Amino acid sequence: MRILVTNDDGVFSPGLVALASVAARFGQVRVVAPDVEQSATSHSITIDRPLKMSPTPVGDFKAFRVNGTPADCVALGLYRLDGADLVLSGINLGSNLGHEIWYSGTVAAARQAALLGVPAAAFSLVGGEGDRPRFRAVVAYVERVIRLLLEEPTLPLVNVNLPPEPKGIRWTRQSVRAHTGRVVEGEDTFGRRNYWLAEAPLSDPDEGTDRWAAERGLVSLTPLRLDLTDVTTPADPDAAALIALKEAAPRAR
Repeated sequence: MRILVTNDDGVFSPGLVALASVAARFGQVRVVAPDVEQSATSHSITIDRPLKMSPTPVGDFKAFRVNGTPADCVALGLYRLDGADLVLSGINLGSNLGHEIWYSGTVAAARQAALLGVPAAAFSLVGGEGDRPRFRAVVAYVERVIRLLLEEPTLPLVNVNLPPEPKGIRWTRQSVRAHTGRVVEGEDTFGRRNYWLAEAPLSDPDEGTDRWAAERGLVSLTPLRLDLTDVTTPADPDAAALIALKEAAPRAR
């Protein structure tokens, strides 16, 4: 099995080595990752300049660093390195729960693979933003999750969040809850005004969601879909027809 490993924390992230080491138990691993941190870049791709892919030693793995986004890395890895049977992204240093999925570069890398027809999973370590994130306690669960995903080939895209001391595994759904957004104003050392985006949840996570599982020390596996259509609120066919008629009508002069 050919496995492509990437991330959004950059090619020198310890989480990348941890994930590649587990992936190597299942097949041949190649690493293609950003040359610098690309957190919160979501599914952005580079269109204003050429990309470069440079060989870079990452542990014992054949690896390349790319001057682009996580989605760029996956596209280059699949098109320029003879493809892959599975793409794994992570292990991200921090969670990707609930609304964080929308802007996560880690999840976007996996989503790019799924868009190109290759099954993929994104791995994130809840609370892993500290100076010395610990992976020893989670690598056994990473292996269990990869094995589980290989047994479920119909799942094209799965988001995985690992608590620091896992107590089990739970299939979950994405937590959707309202947040209060605010902009915090500050000042740099030169007296220039700057701003930070901040937010706080307005409610507790619902039972069975990814945040609910993570708060209970459970590894959260959330299957994601590529079709964002809201099938619970189908469009009124009469309203759609009316819109089409208005768009086709000549404008009054």
